[in-house]
Amino acid sequence: MDLLLKNGYVVDAANDFEGKADILINKGKIMKCAPEITEKADKVIDCGGMTVIPGICDMHVHLRDPGQTHKEDIITGCEAAAAGGVTALACMPNTNPPVDNAQVVMYILNKARNAKAKVYPIGCITKGMKGEELCDFEELRKAGCVAVSDDGKPVRNARLMARAMVKAHYVGLRVISHCEDPDIIAGGIMNSGEVSKELGVKGMHRMSEDTQTAREIVMAGDLEMPIHIAHVSTATSMLLVRLGARYGTMVTSETCPHYFTLTDEKLRTRDADYRMNPPLRTNDDVAAITEGICDGTIDCIVTDHAPHSAEEKADFEKAPNGVVGMETSLAVTLTQLYHTGKIGLKKIVRLMCVNPRKILEIPGGNFSVGEPADIAIFDPNEEWVVDPDKLHSKSHNTCFKGMTLKGRVKMTILDGNVVYEDK
Repeated sequence: MDLLLKNGYVVDAANDFEGKADILINKGKIMKCAPEITEKADKVIDCGGMTVIPGICDMHVHLRDPGQTHKEDIITGCEAAAAGGVTALACMPNTNPPVDNAQVVMYILNKARNAKAKVYPIGCITKGMKGEELCDFEELRKAGCVAVSDDGKPVRNARLMARAMVKAHYVGLRVISHCEDPDIIAGGIMNSGEVSKELGVKGMHRMSEDTQTAREIVMAGDLEMPIHIAHVSTATSMLLVRLGARYGTMVTSETCPHYFTLTDEKLRTRDADYRMNPPLRTNDDVAAITEGICDGTIDCIVTDHAPHSAEEKADFEKAPNGVVGMETSLAVTLTQLYHTGKIGLKKIVRLMCVNPRKILEIPGGNFSVGEPADIAIFDPNEEWVVDPDKLHSKSHNTCFKGMTLKGRVKMTILDGNVVYEDK
């Protein structure tokens, strides 16, 4: 069936286009993108007043499936993705069992066949995420993995991590590093600073992230191998990534909307929905992360979507870390960065649609002829209040609850089919 999107404001950063245009879709592929398309179509959608972008690719998501499906599963996670304009996502391997073999990869891919987003598994760096023995990267790649990471459990042994960078590169997998020193964290549950002291709880010192970020960048430079730094949250880590890139290290990086929006002041409420790892930091860190986005140091905006049940989040000090984020990521980015004049729509499309796909080497992210018709349509000016009870995820642990955001996804198209519509 032909589908024609008319009168939208199209932003295609990969092809350096921004302006009013129509898009013709046939058999799930882009057939034409032009200022005015006169061909007949089976279905026409008027996108007047809307912005039309390639579907978002969130390269850092926890679907909790297999093993923790009371929090989320592949189908519900992709429902949340569609509601946020996300058409492709890469899921982290800290499931039960972990994604350290082809069998688990195939389970994920089989379950995702009828989901409302394209799911790309990330495999483990080490077997069982124990940090002792490397996984068979060639097996993981052949099964369908697009990267490897022990996200949630950093690889503590530097020699092992160095071997992982080399072996993964030669089978075509990017290594994604969760930069954290558990010995420095030592049971901390929030940013170490004035607020943690006032609350009388153990803090997570920024040295934990900064020392590991430095280690990864030094190793990547010395080995001449690529590394991707996950969820950057501190000013020093931001500086380290900038310096590494400046001197030729093949380092890419990501951050999340909460790190350029919120600070540890939110923890004064003793609400565990504001706890994640790495934690919310300070105003200086928020400013540094924002600068890193604006000057091009940060490559991707992701969510680290990490669902937990209300029961698990009920106890401030004992709750697991993590927040959901796919349904709010575009809206928060528009609110904090676009409507404040810090970056334009092309930049947002690069950060959320183009660069993650480029790093993971997966298709899409543009409106060239023959590309997948994976599209997000949003009203950049619609204001709405985040209501956790209306989220599509199984879990509702959002750190943006009650916030008024400007910019709302109205429709998501996957392979030419409408998979979400805001009514």
